[in-house]
Order: sequence, then C-alpha cells, then structure tokens
Amino acid sequence: MIFFTRIAAGLLAAAMLASAADYSGAVLDSASGKPISGAMVTVGSTVARADAHGHFAISADGPSVLARAYGYGRTRVTADARGAKHMQLRLARVTPHAVYLSYWGVGSKAVREPVLKLASDTPINAVVIDIKGDLGDLSYRAAVPLAEKIGAEKIATIPDAHALIDRLHKQGIYVIGRIVAFKDNVLCTAHPEFAVRKGGKVFRDREGLAWCDPFISQVRAYNIAIAVDAAKAGFDEIQFDYVRFPDAKGITFSRPSTDESRPKAIAGFLREAHHALIPYNVFLAADVFGYICWNKGDTGIGQNILDLESVLDYISPMLYPSGFMYGIPKYRDPVAHPYEIVRLSLDRARERTNLDPIRFRPWLQAFRDYAFDKRQFGRAQIQAQIKAADSFGSDGWLLWNPRNVYSAAAIAIKHHPGI
Repeated sequence: MIFFTRIAAGLLAAAMLASAADYSGAVLDSASGKPISGAMVTVGSTVARADAHGHFAISADGPSVLARAYGYGRTRVTADARGAKHMQLRLARVTPHAVYLSYWGVGSKAVREPVLKLASDTPINAVVIDIKGDLGDLSYRAAVPLAEKIGAEKIATIPDAHALIDRLHKQGIYVIGRIVAFKDNVLCTAHPEFAVRKGGKVFRDREGLAWCDPFISQVRAYNIAIAVDAAKAGFDEIQFDYVRFPDAKGITFSRPSTDESRPKAIAGFLREAHHALIPYNVFLAADVFGYICWNKGDTGIGQNILDLESVLDYISPMLYPSGFMYGIPKYRDPVAHPYEIVRLSLDRARERTNLDPIRFRPWLQAFRDYAFDKRQFGRAQIQAQIKAADSFGSDGWLLWNPRNVYSAAAIAIKHHPGI
C-alpha cells in the first residue's frame, strides 16, 4: 500500500511540474525605469526575488504574474499560461501617510468623509480600516463560516468592501486592513475553550474583554482566514494588531507561557499568515509595542523585534509618547519630546535588526495624552513626530486617533517628502 501511495504521489508531482510555466523578465520603477532589486514576484504560491538588476525567473503554475516591493505598490500582469519571457513588471513608488478609521468610523458618513477628504488637502494618501475591530466584530461580511456562526458579522458597517476599496483606489489611496488578532471578545464568548484563563475562569482585561489563546490553532486559523478574505477583497496590505499575549499576571494558557514559547507562538502565527497570503500579493504588517524597539526578549507579550524580519514586510511600532511610561534613555518626560521618542526608537530598532529603514512604518500619536500631563497633541507634536519618521527614512507613517478626528492644519506640510 505504501509503495502504491508513493507512486501516486510521484505521478502527481510530475503532473504538477509538467503544468508549470516559465516566466522571466525584470521588475522596474515605473517612473525612472530603473531596476528594483529584491522585488517579490509571485505566480500561484511560488515566489521569486528579483536580483540586483531587477531580473527574475520563476517556474510555476498560473497565468498571472504578480509583483510588489518594499516602498512600492503592487502590480498584476496576465500572461500566457505557457509562460512568457522578457516581461517588464513596473511598480510605482508608494510612501503611505495614513490615518485610522475604526470599525464604527468607517461606517459613518459623517466620520468617514472628512477623514477621506484629507487625501485632497494634506499629505494623507493612505487609510487604515478596521476589518476586525477591538471587540472582535467584522466590518463587512466575509466568506468565513466561523465569523458568521459566532455573530461577528451581525453589524456590518461596510455594506460592500469591494466597492469601498475600488473607490479608494480610484482616489489614489493605499488601503490597509487592520485585524485585531488575539483580543477577541466575540470569538471567546462563543467559544470559551479558546479563551485565556485566570483562576479557572475566562480572563477579562481592564475593559472587561476576553482574549483568545495564541497557542490554539483554531484561533490562529480563524484570523488567517479573515486576512485571506480581506486580501481577496482588494486590500493592499494586511496589518495585524494585538498580535501578542495579554500583559497581565496570573493568567494561564493551553501551553506553558515562557520566554521561549511566547515569541515562538507569535512569530509562528505571522509565518502561517505570510504563507497563506502569498497567492494574493499583499503586504503583511504588524503593530508592535514601542518598547520592543529597546527591550531584549519578548517584553512578556511574545513580541521580539528580532523575530519579525522574516515574517513581515513592514514593522509598525506604536511610538506614542504617552505609551512610554518610563521614557527612554535621557528622555524621561516622553510627551515633552515627541521627536526624540520617535526618532531614537526607530534608530534603536534599526541598530538591533540591521533592517533598511523602509521596513518600518511607525504609528504616531494624534490624540490627547492620557499618562502624564494630559496635554493635547496638536500641530507641534504631530509635526515633530512626522519629521522624526521622515528623517529616519521610514516607509511613511500612520496617525492614530481612536475618535477618527484629525486636523488638516496639524497634518499639512508644504513640500512634504514623497508627495
């Protein structure tokens, strides 16, 4: 029986190899015509990297050749299923300057439209939209059976995700989909066996919300299924938030939580997501604690910056000065030094990872301080953070305001780089 199984497997592999087509060519900057080194070229589930001259060669099954690169957008070329040579795949530069639209905000015309208008009045050219929000609700009806079964799609704030994304793309807006991963009250309420525990009961955080256990395969698969559906809907980038263990004491998981097991679980989840998203040519990012730029180890939550390079396209540290409760070396009053918090944290992350600055896109604070003197973060503070990110050379920046209220005057800069 084993002998015949091996023969069948061999025949299947031979058939797949026979159906593969050969594609080759170059990936070029659409404006300058210069080659893009390291660009990712995808056919089906196979990925090849362009060499230093932008050249690629790939043998895989599928008539569509897709490409993307750090600091650029995406493209898709339909080619003959038998293959094609001397292809030219052209990518346009994209440096996202984004604002956040929440699960509720994106569904409210009164909130959404002023935010989108920023794209015509300011450097804003991108938006981060909740796909799965902080409670675990989905903003649109995805083709994910478990989401429908547990009621996560009960109140869809986006009637037609494809139509919204198409509209945004026509406006030249880069669209990032945010998925809150392991903080998921909806999933844990429907399936308490997936939840983190404390004292034998479902653990609830300071907001009264339950968290799912990152070790559990069904939880990971659910979030990845949502990401794949979002990629099919047309999002340019999938961004996981709360991709970590809860920072609380006395809680228990399905496996022992250790300095080794936590980061292994988080990096493993992101690796699984990266693999599942390959056929869709989307960028993958994750929001991480600002202090992981500085801290060795996983900061007790499973996030180690040294583990992220191979599983993410972009790393988005949350560099809100209000979140640096202990400050950073030489700057113990972080809200008084927004430029230094952002720039020095990014510098530290680059030193530790040896990554190109373009692999980072930080979250910046556009809300009132809550931890120190309650100061408003207005034009001076926002501009200081933007200047820090730009001078570092990051792939743009992301502005966070939970109320989705942004000041055009605070954001606008004359002759802003990349615009």
